[in-house]
Amino acid sequence: MRFFGEATGTGEIRPLDGAVAIYSGLDYGVFNIALLHGDPPRGIEEMSQRLARCAGYFDTRTTRWSFWMCEDALDAATRRKARSLLMDHDLRPISQAPGMLAEALAPPVRTLPKIDCLPVTDRASRQAFGALTSVSFDIPFAIATAVYEPERAWLGGYRGFVGMVGGKTVAIVAIVATADALGVYSLSTTPECRRMGYGEALLRAAVAAEQKRTGIQRLVLQSTDAGYSLYRRLGFREVAKFSVYLTR
Repeated sequence: MRFFGEATGTGEIRPLDGAVAIYSGLDYGVFNIALLHGDPPRGIEEMSQRLARCAGYFDTRTTRWSFWMCEDALDAATRRKARSLLMDHDLRPISQAPGMLAEALAPPVRTLPKIDCLPVTDRASRQAFGALTSVSFDIPFAIATAVYEPERAWLGGYRGFVGMVGGKTVAIVAIVATADALGVYSLSTTPECRRMGYGEALLRAAVAAEQKRTGIQRLVLQSTDAGYSLYRRLGFREVAKFSVYLTR
């Protein structure tokens, strides 16, 4: 998530008491993110205070922001009341994404197509990554360009890979290394090349490269509905549930 606060050069990452706000500098709610931070809130009152601090931060910058919540981090009573609290702040649920973990990728169950796995290192690869992100995740092209094309966006820990076949981009993925896991993000394939194994082939190649570079084997991700069956086949299992809320 920190990527979005660093990518454009006009955003920031602001620690709050019990939360963190990530502002992209753009009027696009999914890239303006608030998260709980530190110990879980002790009851709905503390949850309300943390959420109010997040709302106060974004009120002076943009009307469009989102709140990403790991439901398993909340006690049962707070979790039951959280939805109403978030809706009181004009935040509406837009998705639920299972958090998934794999200690290692399972062997492939079919022969995968050949693909060239190229790191994002220049303007052409940055543009290719942004363009496919726009198409695959229904993000306005101008927003995707503002986030993914600047060179500064790729100077941190967010490492992108572009899958090429016959000189054309067919898939993308990003990997972020933490102290004990590799996070998988933005795996997607061009519409005409879906269900042909290119996404899996790129993911395996990118993971292998990052495991070799870092020595870290464990993998984590938040799955979309479209990717869920693939991730299960690759050996990922559900370990948490995330809900995303967006201002109207």
